[in-house]
Amino acid sequence: MAMASTYAPGGGARALAQGRCRVRGPAGLGFLGPSKAAGLPRPLALARRMSSPVAVGARLRCAASSSPAAARPATAPRFIQHKKEAFWFYRFLSIVYDHVINPGHWTEDMRDDALEPADLFSRHLTVVDVGGGTGFTTLGIVKHVNPENVTLLDQSPHQLDKARQKEALKGVTIMEGDAEDLPFPTDSFDRYISAGSIEYWPDPQRGIKEAYRVLRFGGLACVIGPVYPTFWLSRFFADMWMLFPKEEEYIEWFKKAGFRDVKLKRIGPKWYRGVRRHGLIMGCSVTGVKRERGDSPLELGPKAEDVSKPVNPITFLFRFLVGTICAAYYVLVPIYMWIKDQIVPKGMPI
Repeated sequence: MAMASTYAPGGGARALAQGRCRVRGPAGLGFLGPSKAAGLPRPLALARRMSSPVAVGARLRCAASSSPAAARPATAPRFIQHKKEAFWFYRFLSIVYDHVINPGHWTEDMRDDALEPADLFSRHLTVVDVGGGTGFTTLGIVKHVNPENVTLLDQSPHQLDKARQKEALKGVTIMEGDAEDLPFPTDSFDRYISAGSIEYWPDPQRGIKEAYRVLRFGGLACVIGPVYPTFWLSRFFADMWMLFPKEEEYIEWFKKAGFRDVKLKRIGPKWYRGVRRHGLIMGCSVTGVKRERGDSPLELGPKAEDVSKPVNPITFLFRFLVGTICAAYYVLVPIYMWIKDQIVPKGMPI
């Protein structure tokens, strides 16, 4: 699968502390160590260092610290990163979601690649798919787990109606709910999976804290979501549309919630050839293990968004329309990348 790579954070932090991220390799990514390794020509030494687990972690952290993404303003508008706007956004998008959106951003091979770290090794695992929408990700889950052991939750009844129409999901429990306030007891599931949902959470940390709470001891959470772009125009539309987290933000949210063994796997459409500068609607699969029973040790204040409060209709309409226009940009990006993939000879960067 193109664009797939995995790292566990930690090595990069040590590299930064020791000041070993000054040297730049190809594509502007930092790498470890001096310019030569004992007994190896420079290209081989570089390749060996760049492929080591420590070097991979360091490259991600060094690149993030010096990239334009690191300067992202915290006050970006993100017009659809609100539950009410997202509700109506999907009221219309659900009509064409499986046929128009998924082919450009969330293909079957990407789904299977992203679910691999979730370790769905037994058909008897209990799994909750949070923000599962039309059930596309759930279809990947029930390939490995008995449908009657799977719960699909989403806030959009229109998306869930599409899920109920899928024959393979007939045994799945399908219900409405809020990712930041899950309607399940503590220590309920063996696996928590959420794909393409975190970008609409007003408070991602709260959602991941809930993931920790509902998992059983030894359970594993897998959150699949966007990654932040570095190309200036893509950054503009990303910040106007919804939340595109940086890779290190995912790691931080998981660790603060109490997860251990946190890992991130990069994913993306094959025709992007590894390009990530435009950001990706589905760009990474992050996993963490719950090593203690009970709720997350993290304490949070009130929820960031109270959906019970009335909303100014003019403000709501403005946010919805502007956010939808910005979203249209990301309908065009995969088409643009596909055209480049067809034109540019294989083996050359696009």
